[in-house]
Amino acid sequence: MNDQSAPVRLWTTDFILLMLCNFLLFLQLHMIISPLPSYVQDQFHANAFQVSLFTCLFALSAVAARLYSARALEKGLRNAMIYIGLSVALLATLGYYFAAGIAVLLLLRMLFGVGFGMSSTAFPTMASDIVPVKRMGEGMGYFGLSTSLAMSMGPIIGVTLLQEAGFVTLMLCTAGVIAVIYPLSYSLTRKKTARTQPAATNQPVQAGAVATVASNQSRSTEKLPFNRKLILPSVLNGLLSITYGGVVGFIVLYGKEAHLANPALFFLFNAFAVLLVRPFAGRIYDNKGPKAILIPGAICVAVGLITLSWATTMPILFIAAFIYGIGYGSMQSTLQTWMIQVVSPAQRGMANGMFLNTLDLGIAIGALLLGAVASITSYTEMYRYSVLFIVVFLVIYLIQGKRSGSFHIETYPLLSHTHIAATENDESKNSVSLESESEKRT
Repeated sequence: MNDQSAPVRLWTTDFILLMLCNFLLFLQLHMIISPLPSYVQDQFHANAFQVSLFTCLFALSAVAARLYSARALEKGLRNAMIYIGLSVALLATLGYYFAAGIAVLLLLRMLFGVGFGMSSTAFPTMASDIVPVKRMGEGMGYFGLSTSLAMSMGPIIGVTLLQEAGFVTLMLCTAGVIAVIYPLSYSLTRKKTARTQPAATNQPVQAGAVATVASNQSRSTEKLPFNRKLILPSVLNGLLSITYGGVVGFIVLYGKEAHLANPALFFLFNAFAVLLVRPFAGRIYDNKGPKAILIPGAICVAVGLITLSWATTMPILFIAAFIYGIGYGSMQSTLQTWMIQVVSPAQRGMANGMFLNTLDLGIAIGALLLGAVASITSYTEMYRYSVLFIVVFLVIYLIQGKRSGSFHIETYPLLSHTHIAATENDESKNSVSLESESEKRT
C-alpha cells in the first residue's frame, strides 16, 4: 500500500539524458534550417521556390526514413537506428563544405534527412517507455520541451553564426553538436532492450497480469497493423506544423522585407513562451484532456500569426513570437502525448514516428505552399493566409469531438512496457503495478 501511494519518480538519469540527446539532435537541425534559405538566396541567387525545396526535400526524406525506423524499433534495432542515423547526418553535414551548387546541396539535405529521420524516432520512443503512466502528459510535456526549445534556440544561434562567422563555421558547429550526442547516448544504448515482462521480485505476480504481458510480448514480434486512433491527432499535428514551416523557413526573409533589425530574435521570445507554458500544459492535459489545451492553443497560434504579419517594429515581433509560442508549445506536446497514449506499448515507435513524420511533412508543405504564396504576394500576406490552416484545424477537431460525443481520449489500458532496463526500485514498482492491475480485473 505504501509503495502504491508513493509518488512515482519522473526525473531519472535516463530521462534527463534522453531529453539532452533529443535537444541536441533538434538543435543542430534548426541551427541550419533557418539560416540556410538566406545563405542559398545570397550565394546561389535562388528564387522563392528553390529556397523552399531545401526545407521540403529534407522533410520528405526524414518521413521516408521513419517509415522504416518505426518497424526497426519494433524489432529491437534501437541502437542501430541511433548510431547509423547520427553517422549519416554527420557525414551529410560535413559534405556541405564541398557543395558548389544548388543540386549538390539539395542532395546533401536529403541525405541528412534520412539520417535525422532514423535517429530522431528512437529518443522519444525510449522516453515514452520510461515515463510513469500516471504522469505521461507531464513527462512527455517536459520531454517535448527539449524539442521546442531546440526549435526556438537553434535558429537564433544559426543565424548569428552565419552573419558573424560565415557558413563554414556554422557547418562545423552543427557537426560538433551531432558529435556530442555519441557519448551522451552511450549509457542509454548499452542497456539491453527489455521487452514487456513481469519484474523479477519475491512478490507473487497474478496469472492474469502475466498472461496480459505475455500476450503483448508475442504481439510485439509480429507485424502490427496501423492504429486508426492515430489519424486524427496526426492530421491536426500536420496542420499545426504547416504554420511553423512558414515561420522557420521564411522569418529571416520576412525580416528583410519588413526592415526588421534582427528577425531571428522571434525564436528567443518563442522559446521563453514555450518554457513558461509547457509545465502547466502537461498537468492540464493529465487532468482535463486535450480539449483544454488544443482549442485555446489554436486561438493563440492564429493571433500570433496575424500579429506577426503586422510586425514592422521589433516590439511587435516579440509580442507575436510570445503569443505564437504559447499556442504552439502547448499544442505540440499535447498532440504527441495523445498519440502515445492511444496505442499499445509495442506501437510507441509507430506513434512517435507518426508524430515526427506529420511534423516534418507539415513543415515541408508549409515551406513549399507558403513559399509559393509569398512569391505571388508577399511574406506579410503569406503569414495571414497561413491562419487558414488553424481555422481548418479547429473545424476538424470540433466536428470530430462532437461526432464522438466526447473530447476525451481512450488511453491504452496497459502501459508498463519499457525498452530501457529498469533499476531495482523501478522493478519493485512495476511488480506492484502489475499486481494491482490484476486485482482490479479479477
